[in-house]
Amino acid sequence: MNTTEHREFRERMRLLLALFAHELPDRMDEIEALWDKLQIEWDIKVLQELHRSVHNLVSNGKTFGYPELSIEARALEQVLKSLMQKDISADTLQASRILQQILELKKIATEKESILTIEVISKAADEHVLVPDIPASNLIFVVEDDFEAAQELALQLRYYGYEVEVYNHLDKFRAAVEQNPHAIILMDIEFPENEMGGIQIMEQIQKGRTQPIRVIFISAHDDMAYRLGAVRAGSVAYFTKPINSNELIDQLDLITASQIQEPFRVLIVDDSPTLLAYHAAILEQAEMHVKTVSEPMQLLEKLNDFNPDIILMDLYMPGCNGLELARIIRQIDGFLSTPIVYLSSENDFNTQPEAMSLSGDDFLVKPIDPAYLISAVTTRVTRSRFLRSLMIHDGLTGLLNHTAIKEELAREVIRSSRLKSSLSFAMVDIDFFKKINDSYGHAAGDRVIKSLARLLKQRLRETDIVGRYGGEEFAIIMNDTDATSAAKVIDEIRNVFSRLLHLSHDEEFSVNFSCGIADLAHFPDAASLSEAADAALYQAKQRGRNKVIVNKND
Repeated sequence: MNTTEHREFRERMRLLLALFAHELPDRMDEIEALWDKLQIEWDIKVLQELHRSVHNLVSNGKTFGYPELSIEARALEQVLKSLMQKDISADTLQASRILQQILELKKIATEKESILTIEVISKAADEHVLVPDIPASNLIFVVEDDFEAAQELALQLRYYGYEVEVYNHLDKFRAAVEQNPHAIILMDIEFPENEMGGIQIMEQIQKGRTQPIRVIFISAHDDMAYRLGAVRAGSVAYFTKPINSNELIDQLDLITASQIQEPFRVLIVDDSPTLLAYHAAILEQAEMHVKTVSEPMQLLEKLNDFNPDIILMDLYMPGCNGLELARIIRQIDGFLSTPIVYLSSENDFNTQPEAMSLSGDDFLVKPIDPAYLISAVTTRVTRSRFLRSLMIHDGLTGLLNHTAIKEELAREVIRSSRLKSSLSFAMVDIDFFKKINDSYGHAAGDRVIKSLARLLKQRLRETDIVGRYGGEEFAIIMNDTDATSAAKVIDEIRNVFSRLLHLSHDEEFSVNFSCGIADLAHFPDAASLSEAADAALYQAKQRGRNKVIVNKND
């Protein structure tokens, strides 16, 4: 977190602490007014509202630095909860005790000041800021004395969206790497003046660096001495000539993918706006994307639009409590496995097992330490993303599998229809794929599939959704894009793919694909959209393959 962000975070915390202190007298008046109302006429709904107000004071009090207020509120909350569970009104003795507790709360709220400081919050949250160790970079330096070989390798890498610079002399490369230390280096080991020149210069460059430069060594030699030298010079991979470009791209994709982690998407549901803002500020400071809901009845719209990685939910809310809300969420397609973590000041052992058995995954007791909140969310989301990835991604390509891409299409069609925005759906199929398998083997066929999958991911936008529909067939969802625009993009990818060279047993070959496209303007639902794209793909095959056809429902 940079200085400006840190200053902004501290200011948000200062305003929240001041806001809670400013609102505290009104909160106390609200509690007293609700109790007066119950004294006139006992009503279970008013009792529930009073319990929620006191419950919020328990967690908010300690969160914002009023521990004595929190302790007194907790004692009152237990009395009110007992009355709710037994569904009885307070007798004279209980009523007198409740009134005394309310008066004590007002006294503490008036006389005490917050013991919490901005420094304490900032320090706790700073310890867990999620900052990537290495800035993201798609820049590749190819260092190779063979000019033609270097240019051919650079051309293949550029097809996959990498920015490539070629260096045929070590001195020029050394100057460039000092200016761009985050570039990924493809370094030939042997040079005319020194058969281990690549290793030696990387050893010199790596000296004294806190963050090593990432280097992949390339060599005609496959013996222990060369490999050991490469490791000592900081190699992350080692390839022998002739280079299998698919395997090299796999390695580069792995390195660049590990640089970037999509921010966690956290949805917080709580009827306390102040506490919502506090928890949101803590998680946003840790570079998470946060959406908040203070009215439970507005949850569904946020769920579908935001698609959270995790839901943090208060147990006690007006209109719909956390347990009921969790049941609703679990009945919605796509959110069956989304982690739900309950937030509450609840400390007895009756509610927790009930909450966990009714669609919940974890239980955090408020107030939650900032560092622990960040850690708990990080752990849950990381595990959930890993498990979900196994369930929804194709093992060979890493793309969404057949079921997942169909679910995404249904979801995106609903979203685009609601927003009245354009959407296109494309079906892509590799031409003469059976001949590839028959001529070059199934391993070569798998590499071709992976090559196209990689090209689609790198050439399409981050907002486009790509899946492996089955076999050699792919599906692409392009939001905010009509069929004509989608066809132009896919045709450019088709042209690039046809120029890629694939290697099998030292024999090079090229491959084409055909594509059919339909859009939401002509086909109003997911089923008809899918059928129309498939029909257009069939036409592309019938018309000679290696082309893109749009179905306009003519």
